[in-house]
Amino acid sequence: MVYIGAGDPDLDATHDLALAFDEIGVDVLELGVPFSDPLADGLVNQLAAQRGLDSGTTPRKLLQTVSRLRESSGIPIVLYVYFNLLHKWGLAEFVQAAAAAGVDGLLVLDLPPEESGDYESLMAASGLCPIYLVAPTTPPDRVELIVKRGKGFIYYVSREGVTGMQQTVSDTIGPMTQIIRKHTDIPIAVGFGISNPEQAADVARNAEAVVVGSAIVNQIADKGRAADLVPTVKAFTANLINGIR
Repeated sequence: MVYIGAGDPDLDATHDLALAFDEIGVDVLELGVPFSDPLADGLVNQLAAQRGLDSGTTPRKLLQTVSRLRESSGIPIVLYVYFNLLHKWGLAEFVQAAAAAGVDGLLVLDLPPEESGDYESLMAASGLCPIYLVAPTTPPDRVELIVKRGKGFIYYVSREGVTGMQQTVSDTIGPMTQIIRKHTDIPIAVGFGISNPEQAADVARNAEAVVVGSAIVNQIADKGRAADLVPTVKAFTANLINGIR
């Protein structure tokens, strides 16, 4: 799974990168919806969100880009989004618009299942997967609650704190994925801190999906609007895929 900030450096680049990811076999694309206060994100992804805002990316424009992408690609798309944006638009309206555009699931970073209200019923009615997070500090009884409410996959945040590249993978991954599997048979995706093929391969031994974000976002930041942005990021990501497969 690949995470990028939508609209970084602009939505045309997001569209072209998505097509490139589809070509090389990325299984799921996470698109970070730009937001002014991305509290779960480290510096690399915070800056990507700011570049997305600076390029004029809004939720509505992003969904238009997803619709355009759907004309030539079926790559599964999950929106990585903060609840304020859904609240501002209107929860039911946002969910319906996302489904109509071709989005497959929502990962709402700051919406715990206990406070989700009618979110899950709205998602089910629209055919979208509500994806929830489990952290290293989540107690076992709450793991059970969370994973039984999730659809599509469970996102295991392998480190405490925010997103970002790390030198080593977390030693919590094996034990926590075992706990999660006691309560669900849907895939487990592990993210936060994975940045090279060796780390990706290590994580893949315990999970069905490996999420790489900051390392790829960093490549986008380095290239900006350069003509070789897409081929450079494509090659970097292909190397990560080869590390797993």
